[in-house]
Amino acid sequence: MVETHGGPTVAEQAVIWRRLVGARIRADWQYRTSFITFMVSQFVAGFLDIVAIVILFSNVDRLAGWSVAEVALLYGTSNLSFALSDVFVSEAEFAAHHIRAGSFDRFLLRPVGPLLLLCGQEFALRRAGKVVQSVLVLAVALTQVPVDWDLPKAAMVVTMVAVGFVIFGGLWVLTSSIAFWAVEAREVANSVTYGGNFVTHYPLEIFSGWLRRLVTVVPLAFVSYQPTLWVLGRRDPHGSPAWFAFAGPLVALATVLVARAVWFSGIRHYRSTGS
Repeated sequence: MVETHGGPTVAEQAVIWRRLVGARIRADWQYRTSFITFMVSQFVAGFLDIVAIVILFSNVDRLAGWSVAEVALLYGTSNLSFALSDVFVSEAEFAAHHIRAGSFDRFLLRPVGPLLLLCGQEFALRRAGKVVQSVLVLAVALTQVPVDWDLPKAAMVVTMVAVGFVIFGGLWVLTSSIAFWAVEAREVANSVTYGGNFVTHYPLEIFSGWLRRLVTVVPLAFVSYQPTLWVLGRRDPHGSPAWFAFAGPLVALATVLVARAVWFSGIRHYRSTGS
């Protein structure tokens, strides 16, 4: 959010967010057993997807020309991006609950952006179990893929994670904004966020033509698939231009701008439930 008439600056809003997050962490930590149990369950449950990949490769040597280590690289980068956005941005989906309950009004009465307040108030550090799991898988994958690592390729991996985080975060805000027009639309939103995360775990060659085109438009193909092709020294078998590998930051920016426009459009059209 930018500074508005007499409102807090960006730096001041960042301080407010940190205080909200700190308060939420302290509150959750009052129930230590629940906190730790949930985080461990997130860590363990995260391995179910990678176990499915390993089982798949127990029946085939390569998947559409990709080895298990290469698919693990796709999984590690995209899942880490998703896990980070789950921790820091997914709280936007609680907008539907507050709109339905009539409590969203209080987010509009504060001198801080409602999205920032929502993400701070609903912050849940216990979701970080997925982040740890993704880091472990990615670390192993990086040592197993047939890549001669240098600074540009290492930088590309870091960029992939950052770009993926922004894209998934933008999609979370964008799909959560549906609640301003259709409150009972969480399943649609989840099909884009959680379903989109699942698609990014695998090379696009295994999907049908219409789904590949949809993933490019959404634009999940730029989370990990396109840059991973460049890291592995491969060409896109479907003929996408080579510069697609470097288009991630621009795609992420476009995703954020669209999400921001839709979110503020929802805010402008929001009508309180009244008394």
